[in-house]
Amino acid sequence: MKKVVFSANAPKPVGPYAQAVKAGKFLFVSGQLPIDPVEGKIVVADMAAQTRQVMENVKAVLEAADYTMNDVVSTVAYLSSMTLFDQFNTEYAKHFDGEFPARATVACELKAGALLEVSAVAYKD
Repeated sequence: MKKVVFSANAPKPVGPYAQAVKAGKFLFVSGQLPIDPVEGKIVVADMAAQTRQVMENVKAVLEAADYTMNDVVSTVAYLSSMTLFDQFNTEYAKHFDGEFPARATVACELKAGALLEVSAVAYKD
């Protein structure tokens, strides 16, 4: 059984997809951009500020489904350039307590103005 999850505290989807889908004990969070959910615009700042916004968006979607960052088992980070990797890593690490999820990081073209996008998979008994 699957259930679509929506949070008003995260950006509304900009296409035909859900913010997240719960399937059994798993929650699949769609890629989150550094969009301020109130303004509806990409946070115009540096990599640290964009990473903070992305991770807050991921957290908001998780919370809407009664999950936490501690339940995240895997993430995929999409960076606009691998030259931003160290800056991303520094901020990303601040959003987890101790044990980090598995992660893949790739460089790719993103929505104009976005330096990164992060998707996540969470699991909870």
